[in-house]
Amino acid sequence: MDELIYKLKSIRLSGMSQKLQIRLQEAMANELSYQEFLTNLIEDELTVRRDRLMSRRLKQANLPYMKTMENFDFSFNPSINKQYMKKLATTSFVAQEQNVLLIGPPGVGKTHLAVAWALEAIQKGFTVVYRSIFDIAQEIAENKMDLIKNYLRPQFFILDELGMKNLNHQANEILLEIIHRRYQRTATLIATNRPIEDWGKIFGDNATASAILDRFLENVHYIKITGKSYRLKNAKEQKNH
Repeated sequence: MDELIYKLKSIRLSGMSQKLQIRLQEAMANELSYQEFLTNLIEDELTVRRDRLMSRRLKQANLPYMKTMENFDFSFNPSINKQYMKKLATTSFVAQEQNVLLIGPPGVGKTHLAVAWALEAIQKGFTVVYRSIFDIAQEIAENKMDLIKNYLRPQFFILDELGMKNLNHQANEILLEIIHRRYQRTATLIATNRPIEDWGKIFGDNATASAILDRFLENVHYIKITGKSYRLKNAKEQKNH
């Protein structure tokens, strides 16, 4: 048995090697056929590989936290269209290479929704990368290699907190290039607390902002969220406790 397990590991069938003994006992106890035994063992291997792939994609995504649509409190802010949010949670917009623009004040759930859709996309096999504007500013300042390429590679790219930090001219040019090169090739989500009219100020250049908007808004799900802050609500509840 030890030698067989070693051989399975040596050809990188760790899922089979982990479950071999259990599956043998199960097969003998239930008088399973060779085919049934082998089918179960192969399924164990596939499960391990799916779990590893999921772990790698979650690590690559670099999400700020793990929150799902089930965790989202729609009752707190009834102005949010629950059915539309759940429709986007199917992530068909990623497959169709469409964009999403989330606009609203801080604390209304923009990042939560983006993360929930990201998790659904990863479950469906898409590659995802999340970056806040603060992450991008830091990476540009550090002159990280292949910066643009890393943002072009994922099938679903999330740019969060746009407008929360002023960027220099170089950073604005890099953002423009990212959005331009992702145009009609992959899905991009931008979350911001600033209205579209302010984007010229965000980028410090009306021509740049117009160029970005022209491409990004051509095929976009535009979602404007108003209402109270979940974070302030949670802070008040904790204070009362």
